[in-house]
Amino acid sequence: MIKLLIVDDSALMRRQLSLLFQAAGDFVIRQARNGQEAVEQNREFQPDVVTLDINMPEMDGITALSLIMAERPVPVVMVSSLTEKGALATFEALNLGAIDYVAKPGGTISLSLDQIKDELLTKVRGAMRARPGTRGSLLGRTAAARPATRAAPGLRATSTDQPSKAQSLAQRLREEREAHAASARERSAVRSTRDGLLLIGVSTGGPRALETVLPDLPADFPWPVLVVQHMPASFTGPFAARLDNICPLTVVEASRPMPVERGHVYVGKGGADMVVTRRAGVLTVLPKPENAAHLWHPSVELMARTALEVVAADQLHAVMLTGMGNDGADAFTEIKRRGGRTVAESEETAIVWGMPGELVSRGGASVVLPLDKISAQVKAWALR
Repeated sequence: MIKLLIVDDSALMRRQLSLLFQAAGDFVIRQARNGQEAVEQNREFQPDVVTLDINMPEMDGITALSLIMAERPVPVVMVSSLTEKGALATFEALNLGAIDYVAKPGGTISLSLDQIKDELLTKVRGAMRARPGTRGSLLGRTAAARPATRAAPGLRATSTDQPSKAQSLAQRLREEREAHAASARERSAVRSTRDGLLLIGVSTGGPRALETVLPDLPADFPWPVLVVQHMPASFTGPFAARLDNICPLTVVEASRPMPVERGHVYVGKGGADMVVTRRAGVLTVLPKPENAAHLWHPSVELMARTALEVVAADQLHAVMLTGMGNDGADAFTEIKRRGGRTVAESEETAIVWGMPGELVSRGGASVVLPLDKISAQVKAWALR
């Protein structure tokens, strides 16, 4: 049985969440009404997993999370609203050590939990595999060790921030980008049909996975990087901004048609699908309304299929990270079949080995690697 602590200031939400997990049959549940009670229950009840709301009276979820991680670390799944403010707070929570998040489909008080039932159950069960003693995930461990650690716009600094050091490191990151910008522009001017792309598909557990892989790609990485993360529309913009603050590469949300450039990462906009095309011979990404033929959005499958239409397969590298379902498994397998290279995250590090597992089961993975080995592999391929 899994000991679960549900933390939410709404009595209705606590009841609905409790009924949802009780129906699953393998949870022992206790509730807390605010952050202060959550900290106390973490001591007394000693839960295996915590679901934690953000906006609560007396003590908010971010403050409670920092105290929980300092006193008795435990896997925490944030349950937040779909607003941009909710997104910023959620990413701050992930930085503090939360394992993952679930967005409430109806806002602060949701009467539509059936829409996220499977996601909640999967993420809470998946959180059991995390290592909260080391800030809950690879995200916490690697982010703490990286040189470029700047707070995302709109996030308050945590107790570990050092402003003067961060400013110096941020300046160094800007200088590194500028040093490569001129040569990148020159190379962009002579693009041909042999241009390559690095494609990344990810879902459940994606924020921590991307914050492990992308910061290890250098500013002179020779191919544009396209990322599809299953995420609500209000989350992808703040998430791209957050990644931009910790990556040598420039990270942007693909919210409009954009010619792709080396040295850049393009994050598919939530609430739409990201497709790859050519305009005047130049590789371009653009958002399109969600295609009903695909189950998950933004769609990894659609991104990869459209990339195959305009780029030679042997110039595509595709990485499948943690996530539920099988989005992209068929297209990535086709990339490998045609001569491209693919990576599946290994089961040992994936929060959910659904998407990468499906790729492996289809014979579509060139290699299967733990999360912290993936960047080195794609660098070796792209720079060969």
